[in-house]
Amino acid sequence: MKVTVCIGSSCHLKGSRQVVEELQYLVAENNLKEKVELSGTFCMGNCQKGVCVTVNGENFSVSPQETKTFFKNQILSKI
Repeated sequence: MKVTVCIGSSCHLKGSRQVVEELQYLVAENNLKEKVELSGTFCMGNCQKGVCVTVNGENFSVSPQETKTFFKNQILSKI
């Protein structure tokens, strides 16, 4: 599973660093390093709501506060 987080300036201001750190922690905590590929990218052009995250090409807007729920619903449940 490929998960990409925008680290462009707009998403950075919305907390992309916290989202990345939380996703890294959750992937490690759930022993998914072999199944989940985390990567960063610059602007994905969808920065109105929150930090842009794609999971296998599907776009999501995630806030740092929603990261754990997002992980559970969009990543963990699909592995």
